[in-house]
Amino acid sequence: MREIVLDTETTGLDPLRGDRLVEIGCIEIFNRMPTGQTYHVYINPERDMPAEAFAVHGLSTEFLAGKPLFTEVVDEFLAFIADAPLVIHNASFDISFINSELERIKRPVIVKDRLVDTLLLARRKHPGVSNRLDDLCSRYSIDNSRRTKHGALLDAELLAEVYIDLIGARQSQLILASEVAVTQVGHGDMPRRQREIPLVPRVTDAEREAHRAFIATLGDKPIWNDYLLPPAEAAA
Repeated sequence: MREIVLDTETTGLDPLRGDRLVEIGCIEIFNRMPTGQTYHVYINPERDMPAEAFAVHGLSTEFLAGKPLFTEVVDEFLAFIADAPLVIHNASFDISFINSELERIKRPVIVKDRLVDTLLLARRKHPGVSNRLDDLCSRYSIDNSRRTKHGALLDAELLAEVYIDLIGARQSQLILASEVAVTQVGHGDMPRRQREIPLVPRVTDAEREAHRAFIATLGDKPIWNDYLLPPAEAAA
């Protein structure tokens, strides 16, 4: 299943009072594993940056002045998230800003049914304690030393790791990995995992026979014989 871990930075706390979106960071995960695919953009909020917000993320009015407007990046953003569930820490905050920007340019908003709120998940799993992102990183031994200021992409990367631990997916993956069948191949005791679906052979029968003929010229006990499959298996 494809999911998108998402975080934003803004000019303040309330889009209804004129605060705007200034940064979006997204991490793609598939079957609860990061794929390496990301989306990141800075956005010109068309307003000044309050000192309180600047102290949080360090994005200045001058820095953002040359960045694209939301309307210029919205199609790329929506294409990246597609119809995947959105994993967000304190989802109501981030989605209120995204939907405010979408409404401003007359685009359909993102429905709440798509949201996976990791703050709510953490509160259910760890009631009575603080469940900020930094707290969860500490609880799950995730290195957040780079997080000297808030940043949407870095926070999304950290949240992806937290989410995998929070729902127990990392432990499940370790258990699954330990149960994967291994086979002893050729020389020595080096194990190899078997693919669920074998790759299509790329070597032709003629090439295989030419290779066998070449090995036959190498003497009585060439080491290559330890790695040759019987002809019936090789053709399978």
